[in-house]
Amino acid sequence: MIKELQIRVSPQVASQQSLLRDFVGREQGIDARTINHVRVLKRSIDARQRNIYVNLSLRVYINEVPEDEGYERVEYHDVSDSRQVVVVGAGPGGLFAALKLIELGLRPVVIERGKDVHERKKDLAGIKKIQAVDPESNYCFGEGGAGAYSDGKLYTRSKKRGDVNKILRVFCQHGASLSILADAHPHIGTDKLPGVIEAMRNTIIRCGGEVHFQTKMTQLIMQEKTVTGVIANGKEFLGPVILATGHSARDVYRYLASADVRMEAKGIAVGVRLEHPSELIDQIQYHSKQGRGKYLPAAEYSFVNQVDGRGVYSFCMCPGGYVIPAATDARQIVVNGMSPSSRGGKWSNSGMVVETRPEDVGGDANDPLKMMLFQERLENDCWLQGNMKQTAPAQRMADFVNGRLSYDLPQSSYTPGLISSPLHFWLPQQVSKRLQEGFRMFGKRSHGFLTNEACMIAVETRTSAPVRILRDYDSLQHVEVNGLFPCGEGAGYAGGIVSAGVDGERCAEMVNLYLS
Repeated sequence: MIKELQIRVSPQVASQQSLLRDFVGREQGIDARTINHVRVLKRSIDARQRNIYVNLSLRVYINEVPEDEGYERVEYHDVSDSRQVVVVGAGPGGLFAALKLIELGLRPVVIERGKDVHERKKDLAGIKKIQAVDPESNYCFGEGGAGAYSDGKLYTRSKKRGDVNKILRVFCQHGASLSILADAHPHIGTDKLPGVIEAMRNTIIRCGGEVHFQTKMTQLIMQEKTVTGVIANGKEFLGPVILATGHSARDVYRYLASADVRMEAKGIAVGVRLEHPSELIDQIQYHSKQGRGKYLPAAEYSFVNQVDGRGVYSFCMCPGGYVIPAATDARQIVVNGMSPSSRGGKWSNSGMVVETRPEDVGGDANDPLKMMLFQERLENDCWLQGNMKQTAPAQRMADFVNGRLSYDLPQSSYTPGLISSPLHFWLPQQVSKRLQEGFRMFGKRSHGFLTNEACMIAVETRTSAPVRILRDYDSLQHVEVNGLFPCGEGAGYAGGIVSAGVDGERCAEMVNLYLS
């Protein structure tokens, strides 16, 4: 017999299969020895009160043994002799587009400007050790895209555009933990995600597709208003094009603007990385001086408020994680966050950002690149403040709110180093003033959150694409150019790993219709 149950248990019971089996047996009046397996379908932590509980949806196998892995696998067949589609970019949008093309019987040819996920690690180490930024291989460019080294968070609110669970199942099929199918806020972890990405690449190649690294697209091949391929490294790659270059490919945006491919400036969010000791966040969120204890994970938080007509909110929260240097050019400082699967680090961080619209920024109102240029100026200002290295300007949180200089800084996970800087003075006023007020509000909501133990590290600008490449609502093709399918976060239609993956699958489906 198989029974599905909803239960509420202590973190200790939720953490161990044997205790969970005994609990279910008592609650259901069943001999626990007859329960062969308890499968967790959904799991969430309720930390609203002092007593913490875990809500579970379970499938209980009584005198039966599970006959499957807990999810439906996708079949990928050989497409060696099929029609070819060019996928530009091997981030989540591009990888999921390529896998979906194989499902549909089409042959993907993926070109990626950066290196494969393992070679890429050497260049990331160089940023930390000698502060050298390779413009083609960094935290944004390379196999897996920016998401490969940003905690592997898989939570999304964009559930109306496609099958989110399908994206999670494909990750599991390629080596991710089955826990991502159950957790309310699933994540893979920076240490685990590269192996999953490599397995996805191997599926593409095994099925007859191609993946080319260090292959940079420089031009679309266009006949009148139809794209028939791309030129990369001086070589032609022919077929309709899924353009999934990610939100930091500024050279691509500049090229598209020069080629009169219609785009528009898009609102972004700008701010800082805010880093607290993870023990402090655990104490605040779990309402206990003992913090998370033995059975709870590193605590998460989420804040949002309106200040003077703009949203101020936390973004990409990394419990037990690290702040990383995410610039794509030597004359920039950009920070981001990541966490290993254990989330066991000494610090927790998140982006703390302010909604910034095109009308908030000076420049030509009709220039589609105006928000990108604003990003670039701010990142360069930050680099100058950081002594023209990857040393990041930083300030204690309470000092920032009170307009004071920080004469020293707390320890930090940011390995290139920090330099004390008056962020309240030189950040754009529409950002700094709103952040100050937002922090006051968040401090009132969570006692202890607004503290000088927390450090603000500048600057967080790459929260989303500063440009939207215009496409038709129904076909997902560019509004004026046939055969060009702008895709994912870089095209302005996604905001994270899962939503980019969903958009990649949708673009693949539209390419299939275009070719049929």
